[in-house]
Amino acid sequence: MAAQDHGPSGEPEGDEDARLSAAVDAESFEAAEDAQRHPDPSGPNRIAVIFAHPDDAEFICAGAVARWVAEGHHVTYVLLTSGDKGSEDPAVTPEALVATRTAEQRDACAVLGVQEVQFLGYADAMLVPDLAMRKELVRVIRTLRPDVVVCQDPTVRFVGQNYLNHPDHRAAGEATLDAVYPAARDRMTFPELLAEGLEPHKVREVYLAGANAPDVAIDITAYMETKLAALRCHKSQMGEWDPEPEIRKWAREDAERFPDHGEYAETFKYFKLD
Repeated sequence: MAAQDHGPSGEPEGDEDARLSAAVDAESFEAAEDAQRHPDPSGPNRIAVIFAHPDDAEFICAGAVARWVAEGHHVTYVLLTSGDKGSEDPAVTPEALVATRTAEQRDACAVLGVQEVQFLGYADAMLVPDLAMRKELVRVIRTLRPDVVVCQDPTVRFVGQNYLNHPDHRAAGEATLDAVYPAARDRMTFPELLAEGLEPHKVREVYLAGANAPDVAIDITAYMETKLAALRCHKSQMGEWDPEPEIRKWAREDAERFPDHGEYAETFKYFKLD
């Protein structure tokens, strides 16, 4: 790890304990204390990052993703859409945009070291967290069998006075959480998936990215350049805009909210499920 983590006592933890858990930069005392009492199994974790669109994860959690990959964890991106509405150019067709944006996302994943990316093929700007979507995400979770799921916070409707959250972000977060609990866990939910050989699976940890009320911060100081490089892969979305000043500003503000971190951080609402 590029930076030492600290447990609830404030004492540095050894490198042998540097594995994904609430104890990684947790400012929530209870979460960190519980993680120490009930340590996760040793070895790499399987992490599923489930978001609505290409570039969503790069904006709000790519620093943490880069760090987790560097620490030896296996990360899979699952994108519900391929962003087929994300252009104001009247000459661009949805089909062409899908090809562009999936290629950009694969390039960003290569920069981050993400081992796998899946596109579920839902229409951009049309996500509805219904039972069909929940079942599809249960299928994904039972197939990938992640220890950790990272998704968008479905409670974020707006931020400040100048940002309305995309409805797809909220829908993706709601459907993912409902798939994690209780659907993926319960044998009698979607029993037809058992016929596909997909046994129930219990996710141990959930991180809500871009959360309304974050209680965990991940120090991404050593991974800021990687985050920026991954974000710049989304050329169709960046246009002439240079994201670096804003991204650094947001990450610096997040770090300032959680003392004893590096210069830059990404924040999450964290759950350690029973």
